[in-house]
Amino acid sequence: MQREAARELADLGQQLRVDAVRAAAAADSGHPTSSMSAADLAAVLLARHLHYDFDDPDHPGNDRLILSKGHASPLLYAMYRAAGVVDDEELLTFRRRDSRLEGHPTPRLPWVDVATGSLGQGLPVGVGMALAGKRLENAPYRVWVLSGDSEMAEGSVWEAAEHAAYEHLDNLTLIIDVNRLGQRGPTRHGWDLDAYARRLDAFGWHTIEVDGHDVEAVDAAFAEASATRSQPTAVIARTRKGRGVAQVEDREGQHGKPLPDADAAIEELGGPRFVRVEVSPPPAAPARRHPAGGPLELPRFETGDSVATRDAYGQALAALGSAREDVVALDGEVGDSTRTEFFAKAHPERYFECYIAEQQLVAAAVGLQARGYVPFAASFAAFLTRAHDFVRMAAVSRAGINLVGSHAGVAIGQDGPSQMGPEDLAMFRAVHGSTVLYPCDANQTAQLVAEIAELTGVRYLRTSRGGTPVIYGPDEEFRPGGSKVLRSTERDRATVVAAGVTVHEALRAAELLAREGIDVRIIDLYSVKPVDAETLREAAEATGCLVTVEDHRVQGGIGDAVAEAFTDGRPVPRLVRLGVQHMPASASPEDQLHLAGIDAESIAAAVRLLVERAVVR
Repeated sequence: MQREAARELADLGQQLRVDAVRAAAAADSGHPTSSMSAADLAAVLLARHLHYDFDDPDHPGNDRLILSKGHASPLLYAMYRAAGVVDDEELLTFRRRDSRLEGHPTPRLPWVDVATGSLGQGLPVGVGMALAGKRLENAPYRVWVLSGDSEMAEGSVWEAAEHAAYEHLDNLTLIIDVNRLGQRGPTRHGWDLDAYARRLDAFGWHTIEVDGHDVEAVDAAFAEASATRSQPTAVIARTRKGRGVAQVEDREGQHGKPLPDADAAIEELGGPRFVRVEVSPPPAAPARRHPAGGPLELPRFETGDSVATRDAYGQALAALGSAREDVVALDGEVGDSTRTEFFAKAHPERYFECYIAEQQLVAAAVGLQARGYVPFAASFAAFLTRAHDFVRMAAVSRAGINLVGSHAGVAIGQDGPSQMGPEDLAMFRAVHGSTVLYPCDANQTAQLVAEIAELTGVRYLRTSRGGTPVIYGPDEEFRPGGSKVLRSTERDRATVVAAGVTVHEALRAAELLAREGIDVRIIDLYSVKPVDAETLREAAEATGCLVTVEDHRVQGGIGDAVAEAFTDGRPVPRLVRLGVQHMPASASPEDQLHLAGIDAESIAAAVRLLVERAVVR
């Protein structure tokens, strides 16, 4: 590199530092020191190695840049100013109400693919993007992930590191800003670059240790990363937090706050600059695939047969994959149980085995959807709870992903409580903008698989291990937000609201009660969120009381979803909630339902008690 070029890069780094200081000062909050440490890394990347058309963020050849250390957002916004897509006036709206420049970056900005800020997520999501480029698109783009050293303690980073090496993702570069200081003091390894290199080497990465403030060395490292084949590369850069301002440089207690004297700091850094960077354009790339447009031929199941909803899911997903080339499937080494194996056999080129790494499973789905794909990621419902933070951040990212939890509830039987996951509905209902579906039979499941592929946001489908009777015909229609009234008369004394396996128990309970002259209405609430409030209100008005029954904890599941339908000032009916309230142990599925008080006999008993109390009153 010529001396003049090196000087210009160093000058750009100073501009990025100044702008980070200015943005944080205007907001009177933020993380300027964390931005300042990585400024030289960002300058070299932006001016010399990033290939990106800022006028066309969706260009298929664009490199992808993920700021995993999302608290250093002032640096990212300073980069955008240098690229000419954020002006000086907008830069100084940082963290204000209605500003696109949030405290941590989100896709409100068209150049941000995914939200960051929950540390340890950038690299796992980057793996998903790199998988898309290497295995699906055959596109020339590179995925750059700028990470902090503190977040290297996160287990999700090492799930991603192993997966990236296993898949030989040589289109992925991790840049670690090793500035030695975390939020409350020194990081675990401080400036021991080799500690990071040894670990990544062991996972199969190519590693480069570098002085993060030597722009020529950083430039050479990035070039080496781009030239490396069959391995992902980590550029491990020694930096100083608060670089360039003596009052804060490499000093504890300066994290997450504006500089004490911003004007003096800006002067010390050489004052404001207005360097404009002409970012290299992306190379030509294949056009993105679009849905094939072929007819969707979902599996059809005969009424009266016993079919597990997980089987219907697997068959329907394979059929959906035949109709749409943008559908991809991921699994956490339980594909023979979740039945994702059906898709793997039919469409192996679009199947991703994530092994037992549920955080990476969800993160890869988020990365793949950012590249225009429609991912379905499956594991046991119990194990998806491990990835809750990734689900939460997927919502912040405005990501469209389909998650499928199988083997849900006590109905799985003898495997015991570690495998049951009776908390999943509550977890997914709490996610912003989510859709939560719990089908009870095979035809319903198949229809809902096709439906959720068309939705936005986080979509969750709960499936069951054991076979259940097929009660709906293959041409029956279902929609998110709907429900089905399976049994109704003008003489109904109560309404039983169920979903999944408890629908069949509720129908059996209705038969028991009918022999006693007690008629009950049965509602299949397959859409747990959004809930069919109108049907529930009509039932409450007609019968006066509701009994919810669910193979789930009573907190946060179907009972709460039903109760929320009456929170707009309408009269609240008598409401009895049946659900899992004990700690299960190993037992047969039938015994489990009985012990939890959610089998047909228990439902019938609850209705009898309600009816008796109504008579007494």
